[in-house]
Amino acid sequence: MILATTRSFTGADGALLVAVFLLVSVSAVLSLAETGLTRTSRARAKSLEDAGQRGARSLRRLVEEPETFLAPILLLVLLCQLVAATLVGVMASQLFGAIGVAVATAFEVVVIFVFSEAVPKQWAVRHSDRAAILAAPLVTALVRFPPTRAVSGALIGLARLITPGGRNARTAPDITESELLAFADVAAQDEAIEGNERALIHSIIEFGDTIVREVMVPRPDVVAVEDCVEAGAVLERAIEAGYSRIPVFNQSLDDVIGIAFTKDLIRAVRSGKEHRRVSEVCRPANYVPETKRVAPLMREMQAGQFHLAVVIDEYGGTAGVVTLEDLIEELVGEIVDEFDVDEPLVEPLGGGQFRVSSKMAVDEVNELLGADLPAGDWDTIGGLVLAIIGHVPSEGESIEVDGHLLVAEKLQGRRIGSVRLLRVEGPPLHTGPRNPDEEWLAERAHRAADRAERSGDSGVRGDSADRGDRGDRGDRGDRAGSDDRDDRGDRDRDDREESRELSPRSDVAERAEGESRW
Repeated sequence: MILATTRSFTGADGALLVAVFLLVSVSAVLSLAETGLTRTSRARAKSLEDAGQRGARSLRRLVEEPETFLAPILLLVLLCQLVAATLVGVMASQLFGAIGVAVATAFEVVVIFVFSEAVPKQWAVRHSDRAAILAAPLVTALVRFPPTRAVSGALIGLARLITPGGRNARTAPDITESELLAFADVAAQDEAIEGNERALIHSIIEFGDTIVREVMVPRPDVVAVEDCVEAGAVLERAIEAGYSRIPVFNQSLDDVIGIAFTKDLIRAVRSGKEHRRVSEVCRPANYVPETKRVAPLMREMQAGQFHLAVVIDEYGGTAGVVTLEDLIEELVGEIVDEFDVDEPLVEPLGGGQFRVSSKMAVDEVNELLGADLPAGDWDTIGGLVLAIIGHVPSEGESIEVDGHLLVAEKLQGRRIGSVRLLRVEGPPLHTGPRNPDEEWLAERAHRAADRAERSGDSGVRGDSADRGDRGDRGDRGDRAGSDDRDDRGDRDRDDREESRELSPRSDVAERAEGESRW
């Protein structure tokens, strides 16, 4: 019966095979175009256009509105594959009879899937830029073809009616802030950018979320003078403090009336007017609220050409001052000149303990030491201690917060100078990276440093000899500086040995009992 229903291969069957081959080929090209276009982001398309790639302009127009090309491509791919499968089934049933159904099914699964889906899409994944640029002109022509546009538009409208919220659905952004930070991390891993460039990218992105209160010089640290003080005395105060601008207030720091510039004070003293009131030579002050974001403030400082602003709180009082240098340091890190005293913000004490400046922000401490301190109405570690403890602490008073022991140290009146931090529960605190990606980067840098050290042993010995010769030719000031560094090194070693001897025990009560020894 099976043999009776079969017949020989004819010219019509050949024509059907050619049609099937063409349909599979068209389906493969469209599948390649679909994968290439959907894998290309708007940022990548714009980058290709800026680089002058041929066809990049049409590619950018397509990826800006993916709905315009995705539905027509899917419709044509489905149409080509269904027609090809139907033709193969008809031809196989005529040639092989009942067994032709199995033959057609095997052909469709193997040939159509492999050559129409898998192969072109895998190539497009590996060469997404080439696939997108090659497909952009073809897809643009298909989208503009009236029958295709009409049919796909009608089907898209039907899909929107069926889909819940299809009419008012909002398109998600191509990239989010967290994804951009992750891109910088991946680029650093792939050595596309340097580690310091990655850190700068993170700083720039986080810069937009920073407010003035987080970067300002707080009120207790502000060096200011009253308006009745003579210009000569204010100049001496400015020289002593090392500042080029001094706020001038009337009776109280909450009423800042101007800013005294050192160059104006020098001019007044040299012209014999050192006994004039400083209010007569000061310039108008600029005021900003403490909740203002630092990014627009930097633009205002650039446009207004002022380097210092008085920060006011919600009640109109003076909360502190902010300088242009404070804003720049949020991007590039601390800027220390030859007159600044470089005090470490974090000092390791051994045994998983760290002495942290009370001015450090809580999120910075969490990021640097791998801690999990809570966020709240406070900004700094000192503010956290005051908020939790509920009163002005005494020297050595401690609290436990979320598995961390915080000890108030170096009290200056009612102000906490530094906080000793220790994790009670969980792994000890550390100054290393917090995630595997950063650990991988640190390990790679360490291996590179080892290779450089091994390859340059002879050069290092030569440099050491040169440094020895230069040291012998150095003056007594250099030798004195070396002696000071040796003394500081000896003191640091003594502190580390003492910290190891006084490493905390496992019980929290025993740690609190031994606080006086630190």
